[in-house]
Amino acid sequence: MALLGQLLPLALALALGPAATPASPAKSPYQLVLQHSRLRGRQHGPNVCAVQKLIGTNKKYFTNCKQWYQRKICGKSTVISYECCPGYEKVPGEKGCPAALPLSNLYETLGVVGATTTQLYTDRTEKLRPEMEGPGSFTIFAPSNEAWASLPAEVLDSLVSNVNIELLNALRYHMVDRRVLTDELKHGMALTSMYQNSNIQIHHYPNGIVTVNCARLLKADHHATNGVVHLIDKVISTISNNIQQIIEIEDTFETLRAAVAASGLNTLLEGDGQYTLLAPTNEAFEKIPAETLNRILGDPEALRAKTLFELAAESDVSTAVDLFRQAGLGTHLSGTERLTLLAPMNSVFKDGTPPVDARLKNLLLNHMIKDQLASKYLYHGQILETLGGKKLRVFVYRNSLCIENSCIAAHDKRGRYGTLFTMDRVLTPPVGTVMDVLKGDSRFSMLVAAIQSAGLTETLNREGVYTVFAPTNEAFQALPPGELNKLLGNAKELANILKYHVGDEILVSGGIGALVRLKSLQGDKLEVSSKNNVVNVNKEPVTEVDIMATNGVVHAISSVLQPPANRPQERGDELADSALEIFRQASAFSRATQSSVKLAPVYQRLLERMKH
Repeated sequence: MALLGQLLPLALALALGPAATPASPAKSPYQLVLQHSRLRGRQHGPNVCAVQKLIGTNKKYFTNCKQWYQRKICGKSTVISYECCPGYEKVPGEKGCPAALPLSNLYETLGVVGATTTQLYTDRTEKLRPEMEGPGSFTIFAPSNEAWASLPAEVLDSLVSNVNIELLNALRYHMVDRRVLTDELKHGMALTSMYQNSNIQIHHYPNGIVTVNCARLLKADHHATNGVVHLIDKVISTISNNIQQIIEIEDTFETLRAAVAASGLNTLLEGDGQYTLLAPTNEAFEKIPAETLNRILGDPEALRAKTLFELAAESDVSTAVDLFRQAGLGTHLSGTERLTLLAPMNSVFKDGTPPVDARLKNLLLNHMIKDQLASKYLYHGQILETLGGKKLRVFVYRNSLCIENSCIAAHDKRGRYGTLFTMDRVLTPPVGTVMDVLKGDSRFSMLVAAIQSAGLTETLNREGVYTVFAPTNEAFQALPPGELNKLLGNAKELANILKYHVGDEILVSGGIGALVRLKSLQGDKLEVSSKNNVVNVNKEPVTEVDIMATNGVVHAISSVLQPPANRPQERGDELADSALEIFRQASAFSRATQSSVKLAPVYQRLLERMKH
């Protein structure tokens, strides 16, 4: 018992911290219930979930196996209905819900998930809507419309009569200043809200029910570009207990109480501060092997966080870390410099490693961020600065978090000074605008000439967020001569077709899960999907993905895409810059294009037309 009294404070010290990250890949109870609802709804198409609605109310819940057969929730009768699972939407003419909902900011996401009253009250405050629409990373537990309607009239009146104090404070109490998904909502934990750092108490039960100050999560994990929305069935109120008081109340923390007392942490846990306590239960303490505790006691290094080198030794990134060492960058990984290391996983190098030279060293410098970050605080559009002097962008997608073309493939590993992000590929920093990228690649010489002829050069050179599906020269050459002549001979039609190849947001390959519908500059939507590591746009394969530019990303394709409803365009009297000029421009970028035997008849016809 004496040994336990000495060792438990050490275990507690390891459990206390503001940035603890779950290590287990096992699904949470809530996720298992959601999985069961998917299973029951799959006969109605992809991404359809079965839900149970309490008769006489608008409350809907995902169903577990027991509830499915009993058709009851907490003894109350229900009816089964089927709807799109969170994050998906229907596509006209297709079964189920095949398309991923486009991501928007927190404020707009409130409307998407049906929390329109919360959205309305957010709009009434002067400060909160700009915050929800701006940069950052937040979580909001959004009361349903029915939850607001069920508030006593006097309570609701007091809130809406003083919107910039009472209502603002109430809404901030429903918010956390980082992204928190259900797999992190552990039973008995407390989250620090954005209202005076007051705690929000979480309970996550084995039957899949998750509560926030006793309000139940109805639908969770609705991703936004700057956070996540969880829909709850009540408007929550503040609680006054601190962490120490919670430990003293719960019987399951009896051993923990003794350990806290032995370690002298009572004052810390009773005082002001922002802490997350991963609180081991009595049962958890019983599972700690004595030899493990003895090893920790005899290893002073294990009592504090590790260096990046030591973190990497525990991860699947040893090949990348060896490259950092060979390139002479090892001191960055073992010193006191605050960094975030973007380390590609070993499988990235299955076909061999690149030569260690000056070019590789410069590339590796751009895999080190000048700050110690945590992925849960990253937000869409955030700019990160590297040791190599590059500016990297953060992209938040529904099921992935990416930095430029490389996406995070595992939970963070946080050390004393550095954090390790395991990445799914080697990162390529952007170099030049979209037009610079296209001009620098001879495969796109005909596309460059067409863009210039259609007057779109300025668009693709200016600051923006574009996804360009770029037809190669071979794609243009594959068009029937008559169709090619018609396209090149009409400025409006040419611009219309080219704009259909440009999406109005940045979509890297790692952000494509299910079907994604991407709005083009032309107005119609592109259907982008990924299967077996092959990306398709409108069911046409992408030959090369993720050529990064400062104002977007370029994906090479081997066909020219056609809008779904390509309306006839009014043909002008003159050719667009003249079709002849298009090919003259193209030849300046690729002599191979002009000497193509396949294009010779087309050139001849164009020359004859221009003479007349």
